[in-house]
Amino acid sequence: GCKFIWGEVTELNGADRTATVKPMFAQEKETIDFDFCVIAAGCNFGVFHKWGESLWFPTIHAAARPEGSWPHIDERFLEGRRRHILEEYKAIQDLNAKNASVLVVGAGFIGVEWITELEHFFKNLKLTIIDALPQCLGPLPAKAATYCSKYMQRHGIKEFYNMKYNAKDPNFYNSIGIPGGPTKEYVCIGVKASNYFMPKEVLSEKGPGGGGWILMDMTLAVKTREGKVWSKDEQGYPRIFAIGDCNYGCVDGPGPMDQWPVPAIPKISYPGEEEAIIAIKNIEKVEKLVFRNIKTSHFGSPLQLATMHWPWGAGMFATSLGPDDACFVAGANWQKNSGLMCVWGSPCAVQKEIIEASKVDECAYGIVGRLIWHFVHHTPVHLFGGGPRWGY
Repeated sequence: GCKFIWGEVTELNGADRTATVKPMFAQEKETIDFDFCVIAAGCNFGVFHKWGESLWFPTIHAAARPEGSWPHIDERFLEGRRRHILEEYKAIQDLNAKNASVLVVGAGFIGVEWITELEHFFKNLKLTIIDALPQCLGPLPAKAATYCSKYMQRHGIKEFYNMKYNAKDPNFYNSIGIPGGPTKEYVCIGVKASNYFMPKEVLSEKGPGGGGWILMDMTLAVKTREGKVWSKDEQGYPRIFAIGDCNYGCVDGPGPMDQWPVPAIPKISYPGEEEAIIAIKNIEKVEKLVFRNIKTSHFGSPLQLATMHWPWGAGMFATSLGPDDACFVAGANWQKNSGLMCVWGSPCAVQKEIIEASKVDECAYGIVGRLIWHFVHHTPVHLFGGGPRWGY
C-alpha cells in the first residue's frame, strides 16, 4: 500500500502538514498532505562548496546541479552516477600516467580510506595527506591512529598533522613538500547540511559546516529554535520526525557535553538506523493514541513516546586501508581517544566485506541479510547501551 513519488521536496509545511514536491517528469510542483512525516534527507560532505558538493554523494538537488562541477551529468539517475564514476576513474588514470601529486585534505576515516585506495590502485601517484588534528582518524583511539599511520608510512604516503589547510598562502604548499601546489586536491573535511526545504526556524544556527541541521527533541520530533515541537496536532503529539544525518545529531543542554541529554552522535549508518526504529515506534504510538483511542500497551502500561539515547553502535568504526587491510574500533563515544581497536589487518578486511555483502542483501530483502541484521535494531532485551530494557 506504499505509494512512491519520484521527486524533490522543495518545502515542508509543519502547521498544515503538507509537502511541496517537484515530480521528476512534471513541469509543475504538487502539494501533498500527510498525517506523519519522517525526514531522512542525509547530508553532504563538501564543506568548502556552496552546495556541499563532493565525490562521496551525488549532486541531486535542482538548485545545486547547475552550479556544480559536473552539470553535464544528472546523478539523480543510476546511469548518471555511473558515468560520473567512470569520468573520475579516467581522470585518476591520467594523473597516474603523469606521476602527478595528489593532496588529500582531512585525515578522518574518509580521507584515510580514499588515499589508501588511491595508493593501492594507482602506484605512480605522489600522495600527501594533512589534518589540523595531531593524528589521523580524528578523535578515535591512538592505537588505531598509529596503526593507520604506520600503514601509510609503509606505502609511501606523506602525512602532516597539526596542519591547517590554507590554499591562499604560498608557503603552505612549501611546508608540506609540494612547491607550487598539487596537481589534484581532494577535500575530505567534515559534513555540510542540505536541508534546503526546511524553514530556518527549525534549523540550527551552529554545528558542523556552519549549521543548518534539523533540530529535534528527545523523541526525534522536529522542534524550533525556541524548543517547541514544530508540527504537533490538537492533542499535542508530534507528527514530523528527523532521523539520520539530516538532524542536529544531539540534544544539547547547559554545561559540558557529558551532561547533555544526548551528546553529539557521529553521522554514520548505525545511529540513523536506530533513530529510524525509534521514530517509527513513536508514529505507531501516536496513531494508536490519536486515531484509535488506545491509551495503554498490551501489558496495561500507559502508552508513552520513546526517547532517543546515545546508541552504543555509534562507537563502531571500520576503516579500510586499501582492499586488503583495515582496522575496527568499538566502544568509542563523544570523548576524544575513547574506544578500543579490537580487529585489524586482513581479518578486519574480511569483516568489512561480510558487513557490506550482508547489508546489501538485507536491503534487497534477502533472508541471510535479514537474519544477520534484524535484531541489531530490534533487540528484545537491552542489557547495555542506553536503550529501554525491553526494547522498542
